[in-house]
Amino acid sequence: MGKSRNTRRGGAGADDAVVEAVDGGLAELIPDRDRARAWTLLIDGAPQSYVDLDDPAYLSFEYQRRLGHVIDLAAPAGKPIQAVHLGGGALGLARYVAATRPRSTQQVVEFDAALVQLVRRELPLDPNARIRVRSVDARAGLAKVPEGWADLVIADVFSGARTPAHLTSTEFLDEVRRALRPGGIYAANLADGPPLAHLRGQIATVAARFTERALIADPTVLRGKRFGNAVLVASDHPLPLAELTRRAASDPHPGRLQHGRELTDFTGGAVPVTDAAAVASPAPPPSVFR
Repeated sequence: MGKSRNTRRGGAGADDAVVEAVDGGLAELIPDRDRARAWTLLIDGAPQSYVDLDDPAYLSFEYQRRLGHVIDLAAPAGKPIQAVHLGGGALGLARYVAATRPRSTQQVVEFDAALVQLVRRELPLDPNARIRVRSVDARAGLAKVPEGWADLVIADVFSGARTPAHLTSTEFLDEVRRALRPGGIYAANLADGPPLAHLRGQIATVAARFTERALIADPTVLRGKRFGNAVLVASDHPLPLAELTRRAASDPHPGRLQHGRELTDFTGGAVPVTDAAAVASPAPPPSVFR
């Protein structure tokens, strides 16, 4: 995007907002006035990540908490895992894994190299965390993961506020399956609004490649009443549905879990997406970030 610029808003205090041009747009790190070393990352005004450096196990965003539930249930509590994060943002979920599952080994694929530099500088990682960050395209980075290496693959990739088309297809999921160990879990943060065609298509796509799947979202999103996030979870082994349901329902903004026949009915006859037909997820309406 040309030469980066870095400014701090609101005076010279150490907790002022950091504003810097990165490869994907204008990045802003906004301090949380209620938590001493916590920050929200926005790219071109769209919230991307939340990080509390003093408490990396604290997840503020609704979708982050739901992915946190998946992380918590991916293995016995505290057991180290091997995780791949497609999309890094401020590395909030990778920090969460490192905090809740010490000695985990993680690979983060974040295409925006300038963003990675900004985050490393302003929100430094724990030097003991086993987190490797690659600044390449998500699908290309996934292809470099050894076969059967990952216990968990999390897809949280947005170019601006849209998921790129090549990360929505059956061919992409073939790469996910190759990287996962038998019984490993795939989880994706998706964004859609009425008529939910993108979300239904992604459920159908996952159903073409995984035997078990579940969807967690705000009930108003599932009813097509507003634009929002949904977390799609899949595996070839049974998912911890009862505990996922309980945790989602007890969130500050309660979520609903759909699976089985209910999820099939929700999909509404949508067909799997292939590379040839894939398109990016829909752009959110401007009102979403106001």
